[in-house]
Amino acid sequence: MRSKLPDAASSRKMAASSAVVAILASIWLCSSIAADASGSSSETTMHTNNWAVLVCTSRFWFNYRHMANTLSLYRTVKRLGIPDERIILMLADDMACNSRNKYPAQVFNNENHWLNLYGDNVEVDYRGYEVTVENFLRVLTGRHESAVPRSKRLLSDEGSHILLYMTGHGGDEFLKFQDSEELQSHDLADAVKQMKEKHRFKELLIMVDTCQAATLFNQYFYMNKGDFVASKESKTPM
Repeated sequence: MRSKLPDAASSRKMAASSAVVAILASIWLCSSIAADASGSSSETTMHTNNWAVLVCTSRFWFNYRHMANTLSLYRTVKRLGIPDERIILMLADDMACNSRNKYPAQVFNNENHWLNLYGDNVEVDYRGYEVTVENFLRVLTGRHESAVPRSKRLLSDEGSHILLYMTGHGGDEFLKFQDSEELQSHDLADAVKQMKEKHRFKELLIMVDTCQAATLFNQYFYMNKGDFVASKESKTPM
């Protein structure tokens, strides 16, 4: 017997969370476009240097909302003009094909089921057990094995505007991956430091949707060129 999707209250929370994330992403992208439009080069005027790294770190059916939020943001940044070749999408589980899903091959972020987030145009770059702390850090820093294809790489440069979104379960200065390993705050801080030293971004917006998300930035003593959006330390995400 297939289980129902999350109840109405959970669906409303999920929809609200997705809406907030989408609005913040829209503001960021529009701001970067406006800033680029004031530049003189044809590349910035055409707004072709925006990137997104979208990561859902949790598994299992009861974490349906995390995948829904990630896919909501994926659809938003695509609608705003970032193509798939500039989006790295990491999904730790496949809720669309979960045996408990009463709507096979579909994922929704609201109780009305008016929009299937998991359509034909979703390109997942890292799925299932490929979503690890190591692979995530390699994406950010560009330290890949030679066999990794370009489609799995963040090929940004010093003129790039990058949106990094992460959702899952977290705690004091950590974010869980696959319920088996953790990304520590110092790991993230070191990765961003390497990105800055290697000129991998012009502007970086980090959005973390998880419990105690703000503590992930406790090690950012040196940063002055990044923006961070996170839930408060004691707040449980929607």
